[in-house]
Amino acid sequence: MNYCSECGERVRVRVPEGDSLPRHVCDACGTIHYQNPKIVVGCIPEWEDRILLCRRAIEPRYGLWTLPAGFMENGETVQQGAARETLEEARARVEIGALYTLFNLPHINQVYMLFRSRLLDADFGPGAESLEVELLDESQIPWDDIAFPVIRESLLLYYQDRARGDFPLRSGDIVRVDGPPRRVEVQMHKPGVIRAATP
Repeated sequence: MNYCSECGERVRVRVPEGDSLPRHVCDACGTIHYQNPKIVVGCIPEWEDRILLCRRAIEPRYGLWTLPAGFMENGETVQQGAARETLEEARARVEIGALYTLFNLPHINQVYMLFRSRLLDADFGPGAESLEVELLDESQIPWDDIAFPVIRESLLLYYQDRARGDFPLRSGDIVRVDGPPRRVEVQMHKPGVIRAATP
């Protein structure tokens, strides 16, 4: 950010009084421009023993498979956002169930929240952001063509939990590991106290 959206003057990065983190601050009008993580909401749409996957028609990861999910909009709940994204990407209507996975992706400033959901009918098709949409059973999941690590991990957990007949809330972090080859690592949270990092 170079210019203030309130008055048009230049901003600079500094720690505002009473804060502990550097922010974009306008010295002319005093506006502090907070930049916070984005929330991505979506669901695992279930129909009998199959789930609905979408093949992406947009970047990033064009042509790869994902669950219907996207950025939450202002004025909606996380459940409403998950249902909206499913309708937009797969033209599918769902009943949103329990929150199933919550993953932090601090390296890209995102938080993913995926819900289990039930398709209300088998009427679905590709939306503007999808090349195709398919109901797939576990043996048909294109594991090598899953678009994002968070989706792959959520699907792995889903099938593991489905085999046990129990779907606890799963949470964890997906972090980038630097160095060649660049990759991500999944760190699952265990029940207990998570202490805040020291600023």
